[in-house]
Amino acid sequence: MNFPFPEGWVPPASLSPEALAKIQHDFLEGWQRISKDAADGHLTPLKDRRFAAPAWASSPPHLMMAHLYLLSAEAMSRMVSASAAEPDVKNRLEFSISQWLDALSPANFLATNPEAQAALVDSGGETLVAGMQNLLSDLQKGRITQTDETKFKLGENVATTPGSVVFQNAYFQLLQYAPSTPTVFQRPILLVPPCINKFYILDLQPENSLVRYLVEQGLTVFLMSWRNPLPEESDEMAQATWDDYLEHGILKAIEVTQTISKQPQINALGFCVGGTMLATALAVAAARGEEPVAAVTMLTAMVDFHDTGSLGVFVDEQHAKLREGQIGQGGFMSARELGSTFSFLRPNELVWNYVVSNYLKGETPVAFDLLFWNSDGTNLPGPFFTWYFRHTYLENKLCQPNFLTCCGVPIDMHKVKIPAFIYASREDHIVPWRSAFATLSLFSGDKTFVLGASGHIAGVINPPAKNKRSYWVGTSKADLKDPDKWDQQSVEKPGSWWPTWVEWLSTHSGKRVRAPKQAGRAPYHVLEEAPGSYVKVRAV
Repeated sequence: MNFPFPEGWVPPASLSPEALAKIQHDFLEGWQRISKDAADGHLTPLKDRRFAAPAWASSPPHLMMAHLYLLSAEAMSRMVSASAAEPDVKNRLEFSISQWLDALSPANFLATNPEAQAALVDSGGETLVAGMQNLLSDLQKGRITQTDETKFKLGENVATTPGSVVFQNAYFQLLQYAPSTPTVFQRPILLVPPCINKFYILDLQPENSLVRYLVEQGLTVFLMSWRNPLPEESDEMAQATWDDYLEHGILKAIEVTQTISKQPQINALGFCVGGTMLATALAVAAARGEEPVAAVTMLTAMVDFHDTGSLGVFVDEQHAKLREGQIGQGGFMSARELGSTFSFLRPNELVWNYVVSNYLKGETPVAFDLLFWNSDGTNLPGPFFTWYFRHTYLENKLCQPNFLTCCGVPIDMHKVKIPAFIYASREDHIVPWRSAFATLSLFSGDKTFVLGASGHIAGVINPPAKNKRSYWVGTSKADLKDPDKWDQQSVEKPGSWWPTWVEWLSTHSGKRVRAPKQAGRAPYHVLEEAPGSYVKVRAV
């Protein structure tokens, strides 16, 4: 993982003597209290999941160590919070300090983890052997194993919705899913997933597949399966640009979907980076005087990058220039590095938790489809990645009218005048919900905003049958310009937001017609069965 600080750089921040004295005073008081409680045998068990196992509570020295660790971590975090620094600098300090603090937790080391030590003794050393085997296996993979990957196979128990590949080029395969109802809505929907991960987050297992749910509602679903380019391949994908992904990717997928469905306009959905790319492609089409999409859905996607959430700690001019020098003219941003970066945004959940369970306790991770998908990243062409990084995260030019030229035309999001459904997740650390909300001011058509509970993925993948979580919808008087006012005026509803979205989508999908008997249409014929071959290419 690359931290966003050059070697030897000291951030411009200071701490007042008064603030430092208060933190020191509280720290010493806390230390004395913990020491006294430990001496009296009154140390309370901790609720922190890292130290919640009975082995910690039953070992006074280890419990005291955990208490002192948390006290020290709190003091260091308070020092950063109290520092006089610019917001960007403070965010980076908080991120870097939290990374070191999480890494230094006594739970992460066999010598200081009583739970791992007890498992070692109880197993007669077998946990140590298994842990070393797990470690060696992960070193060969180049990543931490987060789930039992042997339990999943694409097309068999993941990505199983019936369908066919009806088009492919160097950038993507286009999947058309088979209808499961006698009649379907006339206008199909094209799903544009992020090219940073595989598409099957939208088609995991039957009970949590968004694709299957849409098909069951009578929608004809097309989906882009982005290619995962490998360094050893001999074509020119290492030089592929942002414009290439728009022209030969999204705009081509729209054209093929129009031809197969015989519809002059289709509906489209963009998820995460796929939403950013879809919005740009629609702006390109609008600049060309075209309107191939009747209604657009944006899921946890940004077009205005003013607030980039946790990822903002990696964004500065020096980092942009470094990447442009490394891969701006060719090469790849590797799936391994991308995956590591995202994992370290939530290190206790996605890194250290598995260090402890896999290596210190020799356990095999449980089978979890979402984490299987999470481990299946893709490489990104360097020119594509560096353009995206500079013009969105660093300079935030995509939302500014006519500042950028894509596919030979100036981009103005205000020219996208079609109905839009904008979804965000309240606890999203990758796409802050207020940043997703900002898209409302960029599109010019009728707009609907829905805010779901939970985070970037769990908020989106929330099937109605499980009756979990909740979501918020605006009232008739809800403010679509101010996110905080909208939040105050919104109404919380239990369960999944999917039915609300499908109800909206159905009003933009035309009449019901007899379901097609076969996939494709000349000149686009079935090439292979879903999920296709592109999705099966692994980068790590």
